[in-house]
Amino acid sequence: MGSRKKLKESFELEVKHGAFFTGGHVQWTRDGSQLLCQCGSVVNVLDVDLGKVTSSLGQTDNEAEEDIINTFALSHDNKQLVTSHKSGLLKLWQWNDGVLLKSWKSVHKGPVASLALSPSGLQLVSGGTDGGVRLWDLQKQTCTSSLRGAAGVVNIVCYPNTDFGLVFAAADDAAIRGWDTDSGELRMTLSGHFSKVTAVLFHSDKKHAISCGRDRVMILWDLQKYAAVRTLPAYESLEGMVLLSDTLSLLGQKESEEGIHVATAGERGVIRVWEMLRGREMYVQQNSLVSKAAEEGGLAITDLLYNEEKNCLGVVTVDHNIILHELDTFNCKKQLIGFSEEILDVVFVGQDDSHLAVASNSIDIKLYSTADMGCQLLRGHTDLVLALATTPSNPNLLLSSGKDNTVRLWVMDPEEQVMKAAGVGSRHTASVGDIALSQISASFFLSVSQDSCLKLWTLPSKFNTDVPDTLTVKSTELAHQKDINSVCVSPNDKLAATGSQDKTAKLWSIEDNLTLLGVFRGHKRGIWCVRFSPTDQVLLTTSADCTLKIWSLSDLSCVKTLEGHESSVLRAEFLSRGMQLVSSGADGLLKLWNIKSSECVATLDQHDGRVWALAVSKDESILVTGDSDSQLVKWRDVTEERRLERERAQEQLVLQEQELSNLLQNNELLAALQLALTLDRPLQVLRIVQEVLKQGKSGLEDTLKQLRPDQKETLLKCATTWNCSSKNCHPAQLVLSVLIDDLSCGVLKPSTFSSELEGTIPYTERHFKRLTQLLQDVHYLQYTLACMQPHAK
Repeated sequence: MGSRKKLKESFELEVKHGAFFTGGHVQWTRDGSQLLCQCGSVVNVLDVDLGKVTSSLGQTDNEAEEDIINTFALSHDNKQLVTSHKSGLLKLWQWNDGVLLKSWKSVHKGPVASLALSPSGLQLVSGGTDGGVRLWDLQKQTCTSSLRGAAGVVNIVCYPNTDFGLVFAAADDAAIRGWDTDSGELRMTLSGHFSKVTAVLFHSDKKHAISCGRDRVMILWDLQKYAAVRTLPAYESLEGMVLLSDTLSLLGQKESEEGIHVATAGERGVIRVWEMLRGREMYVQQNSLVSKAAEEGGLAITDLLYNEEKNCLGVVTVDHNIILHELDTFNCKKQLIGFSEEILDVVFVGQDDSHLAVASNSIDIKLYSTADMGCQLLRGHTDLVLALATTPSNPNLLLSSGKDNTVRLWVMDPEEQVMKAAGVGSRHTASVGDIALSQISASFFLSVSQDSCLKLWTLPSKFNTDVPDTLTVKSTELAHQKDINSVCVSPNDKLAATGSQDKTAKLWSIEDNLTLLGVFRGHKRGIWCVRFSPTDQVLLTTSADCTLKIWSLSDLSCVKTLEGHESSVLRAEFLSRGMQLVSSGADGLLKLWNIKSSECVATLDQHDGRVWALAVSKDESILVTGDSDSQLVKWRDVTEERRLERERAQEQLVLQEQELSNLLQNNELLAALQLALTLDRPLQVLRIVQEVLKQGKSGLEDTLKQLRPDQKETLLKCATTWNCSSKNCHPAQLVLSVLIDDLSCGVLKPSTFSSELEGTIPYTERHFKRLTQLLQDVHYLQYTLACMQPHAK
């Protein structure tokens, strides 16, 4: 019984991390606690501290046709939100509560490309791809003005922070225009840019505006003279610009400098701070992850955010990452991953499973903090990362492999919680599909590749993170005839196993430099995963033939075959000291197995795509799975909680049964009836009703009137059951007659009992016919007896 109690029975969804930003618009709430991110047909509200989506605005019906959101705008008081949709609708939301306040049709001929709310929140301006700019009265949802003059797609519409009767827009013609909000007349045209304008800002002095664009310049405008005061070359296409404090000190400067300060970002991937009145550059960000990626032709900044409350800058990158920097030090405060595409592998790393390493359809490894899902990007691979591996002997080590034919070693600094590159090996000639670290001592690792080779590598005794070591190969074997999908190391570091698309798994001796010990044959299709049991001398294999097989290492025979998945079994791990398994399939299902009984204990369903990634925490209380739809799901072991709930329910049931027995003994029929209905005991309820009927039908009516509607519903179901038997049809019909009176009076809703009442009709008709025939027979006997009496005399 002791070992049986340790077996797991169920896992429950704790949190799901999916794609929350797939490109488009991002806005920061005024208090800095939430980010509003565009994601297909919804706007997700992301809690910055927790790193997870708390609510979503937009389409929630999966069956309806997807209505993509083109853009959105947040009001100055942070209470309302306006979204524009592919269907041509404009919708006004009270986003904190997720309440849709108003919805109306836009009159633009094409999609709405930009939106802005006035400081008062009573007016909306929209810019379309048709070159039109329109003003809306939000209270009446009517278009008050159609502003003319812009040419091409209107990508920017904005109000000055302090309303002085003007609204501005910038279109493809690179001119910035200002219209009177009351009359709709064009008041000013600011011409100076020669390419698309990407940002327009207004200073609080009501005299100056600043703009930037893809023509690599910034312009300071005088709004009173409608002319450019200063033009600054940026030498890069600028995509984002934010206005900072007039008195700004950077990187610990004791004295703050006054002026008009802006921060910009663009194709170079760095944040730069400028003072516009004097026309000088104050700061250039150093050691930016984004800049390193931009140099390699990768990451580039698409937008820049600023939150005065948190004194933080937010960088939005082209691959849907959001990086938050402290303005004082420009240190990376948090990195949020908006979209991971297909998740290929996931492992726990760090002391006490402090971090989660994720390999997705990207050249970067995403290292999440399990506490707040803040992320660090590990850059080094030049092609997609395919596999990750860790070892219990050193939780700070991480090994990765990818399509660039290399394996890379990473080491985490326990104090700084930062992982750095420590080694690289490039001896394979094709994509390295899987890797496995030694279990007892972190002294070697194995790798398998599409080149059909198995390689044994040695690890250095000391790790140099300044200049990564070149990893060396100790032994190489041509292991299989086709691609090798999986490799694992035994718990004693003496054996290795490989699984391949050639439908076989092979056993190797590590001590003898990868000597082949045996071949496991039996699967009908390719093998996706191989795993050694932590306690028994058996090997687990999963295959595309929808089965899991357990093999004996001594004679290479198949001990068990587990069937239950309806598609390829992609991953599996041992649990409960080798007594259980958890497996994941291409149908998105996870299954928990008991090996001794060969039974599936539980099926977990939260994924929509193929579940490639599966990781188990050190104490086996947490499972993390990742699928092809960018869903990262965290499961929690609730076996003990469920057991405690069942024990409490059983104790409560025993107490209630004892209480019911006491009530019946004391002849407290009403309380006994209520308790029997709560326990859902039809036979006990029948006996109580029969006792009540001894007091007459009026006693039954008085008793039933004191029941709650839910108790009457349960009683009706019991009466329907009794009515199936001629023996108990009398109390059933009496109960039904009382409850039907309640239905006719409106005490109970007919819709709740329609199915139960329909079920009683055929049995009631049968009882009526039987009683009618019985009554006829009685009358016939009485008639016969009456006819016989004169003759008897």
